[in-house]
Amino acid sequence: GRRGMRINDPRLVALLGGLALLAGCGASQDDEDGLRPRVLVGSVSVSDFEERIEASGELVARDRAAIASEVAGRVTRITALEGDAVEEGALLLVIDPEKHRLQVATARARLQELKASLEEAEREFARISTLHERGIASASNLDEKRSARERNRSRFDAARAELGVAERALREANVRAPFAGYLARRVVSRGEYVKVGQALFELVSLDPIELEFNVAERDSARVAQGQVVRVRVAPWPDEHFEGVVSVVAPTIDTTTRTLRVKARIKNPDGRLRPGLFARADLGLALRRNVVWVPAAAVQLRAQGEVVWVVAKDDRVRRVHVKTGLHRDDKVEVLSGLSAGDEVVVRGHTGLSDGLQVLRRDADGAPPPAATPSVTAEESGARETL
Repeated sequence: GRRGMRINDPRLVALLGGLALLAGCGASQDDEDGLRPRVLVGSVSVSDFEERIEASGELVARDRAAIASEVAGRVTRITALEGDAVEEGALLLVIDPEKHRLQVATARARLQELKASLEEAEREFARISTLHERGIASASNLDEKRSARERNRSRFDAARAELGVAERALREANVRAPFAGYLARRVVSRGEYVKVGQALFELVSLDPIELEFNVAERDSARVAQGQVVRVRVAPWPDEHFEGVVSVVAPTIDTTTRTLRVKARIKNPDGRLRPGLFARADLGLALRRNVVWVPAAAVQLRAQGEVVWVVAKDDRVRRVHVKTGLHRDDKVEVLSGLSAGDEVVVRGHTGLSDGLQVLRRDADGAPPPAATPSVTAEESGARETL
């Protein structure tokens, strides 16, 4: 058949040398690729996002007061019990009214006595003044009567003040509700002696009740007084309670970067109670040009959140980012990235700035290697060998 090439044929030697060179180059490239970290790369996307503004908070009483005794004495009567609903000004408790009535009577009698003394001193001063004008009474006598009049007037004024204090104590012996609400707690019993400042009741106002919550800094411009809020609580998960924003803090909390808000909710049946955890829904807001990255691309480091960006030459660089919302498998990036950037999603181990990486498929397989093309002459030489 066909005559084969001899081993010392110059054409055969050249061909074998070329094949050896190709093999050497391939091995060198394989060695280099084996040292490059294999990473899965994802893209940064930008889209408009319709966000529902929600926040969590706690129900609080609009008015809450620890009612204390303003007089000392023995509790003689209790007219309200724990859990009772009371109106503003309702009588709750009485502290020894008889003693305070006697004190008022004593103060009033002393005032009358001093009033008479003052009137007498004024008459005597008027008489001596007349005699002094006629040259009958001396100036020292006039000064003495003037001083006596002033002393009596001072005593009368003091007694009048004492009567006012006694009358006030008599009024305060009848402890009344400062506002309408519910008696959350009673801490004294009938017959107990109480001192000034001792706690008697805890009174809370439940209608309306308030929800106190915080919204993120980025949503602070979307909250205003008068805005309607839908509120849900755990005891009634399928029911919404409607409230109105009543307080918007004038400043952002620099620690949490949030805005404190209060909403007032009607609560005529008292079902909503202080201390309940609640969720507030402030409606929808359209946010434009939101930057998203795959959630797995964001790494938490001591210096903060980090993303590795892959350049066109497959070299990576570390970028510090600030994140926002988390939705499904994506994270909002508030700063640090732009549309079209590519980031490392898997394979972060061992990465450093400027390191060249090797992309891999989502299933972890390396990209298919390119098969070098050979000429017909080279193919024939292989067959001959």
